[in-house]
Amino acid sequence: MDTPILDFLRAYAVSGTSRLHIPAHKGRGELGCEAMDITEISGADDLAQPSGILLESERSAAGIFGAGQTCYLTGGSSQGIKAMLHLAALQRRGVILAGRNAHKAFFHACALLDLPVRWLYGENLCSCRVTPASLEEAIAASPEPLAAVYVTSPDYLGNVLDIASLAELAHRYSLPLLVDNAHGSYLTIYGRHPIALGADLCCDSAHKTLTALTGGAYLHMKTPDPRAREAISIYGTSSPSYLILASLDGCNRALREFSAQSAGAFAARLADLAAALPFPNRSEEPWKITLDCAPIGASGSEVAQRLRHFSAEPEFADEDFVVLMLSPRNTEEDLQRILSALGDYPVRPPRAPLLAPVPGEQVLSLREAMLAPRENVAVSRAAGRICASAAISCPPAIPLVVPGERISPEAAAQMAARGIAEIGVISSQ
Repeated sequence: MDTPILDFLRAYAVSGTSRLHIPAHKGRGELGCEAMDITEISGADDLAQPSGILLESERSAAGIFGAGQTCYLTGGSSQGIKAMLHLAALQRRGVILAGRNAHKAFFHACALLDLPVRWLYGENLCSCRVTPASLEEAIAASPEPLAAVYVTSPDYLGNVLDIASLAELAHRYSLPLLVDNAHGSYLTIYGRHPIALGADLCCDSAHKTLTALTGGAYLHMKTPDPRAREAISIYGTSSPSYLILASLDGCNRALREFSAQSAGAFAARLADLAAALPFPNRSEEPWKITLDCAPIGASGSEVAQRLRHFSAEPEFADEDFVVLMLSPRNTEEDLQRILSALGDYPVRPPRAPLLAPVPGEQVLSLREAMLAPRENVAVSRAAGRICASAAISCPPAIPLVVPGERISPEAAAQMAARGIAEIGVISSQ
């Protein structure tokens, strides 16, 4: 069967079976999807120990992505990030060498698992251009034993790392490469998925660039790991949404039907659109347009408001960038609205972009800081205090200041500039 989960749910929805099981809506409700919202009934399999339709669908996905094992997630890549780090910690203890532009779920996982981190730094909040040369330098400079290398690619702005070269280098030092590929599940269509390029563990958010419902994600492993199910279950619910699972099942069919030719045509259409706008497009992804506002003297927040005036909602905007995430399910009307809103945007003298603040002194470990007594203070009074919780503007949920660091005046100023009013700090009492 091409979509075994969907087939089962559709059959059950019209079977007339009396639902003497949870959920309590009994297949009836205001949303219209309740008939296919079930739990682990007979025949529906069990995500924690799949042996039927869920396992069949996961194996189908693994074949599409070229993975040794693929596990479905209903808690997004946040769940996948935690499971990846859990599996890495089971393999060996040591320092995680990580790009600084990590999602907040990375910080949560390191605190829970008490994993020390050595940072690789980038040029702005969202980007961290890890190269083979910079990675090898960091590996050689580490005074402590390393456990794994962790990077984000594509990042929130659409920058794509040379995963093949990074994997080769990490493996030369007997280190696994873990990739947060939350934004790049569709790259498998172009043969550019991290697993195909040599990554050992990789998580994808299928709801970001494929057709899954929100929360649908994958954990891919180059080599099957019998401990993966347990690691996943620690960080997720014991009652996974079958609506999300069915949508992941549907992604398999969509990926098989989506040809490289049509993918190329869509990417070419977006490239033409980006070229017609006065903004430099900084995205290296085929399905993302990242408008760089500083070179034409624009404000990202004003550009986002202009889009909204034309009934178009961007994915993300700060003072420097506006991110437009697109897929083949966007219509030509959607694309024309972007052109109508921004095609004649006024070009002014360039301005200096916001740079990533210099990291403060690491006073406490992530675990010590995130589990310590804390208090909230205004960012205007935060300089000099020790950060207790990740200071983020969401999206993209990338911390400006890492828990355990002393907050610098520059970091406090950037938090204010990005609309962060308060931050948790270690209590002074």
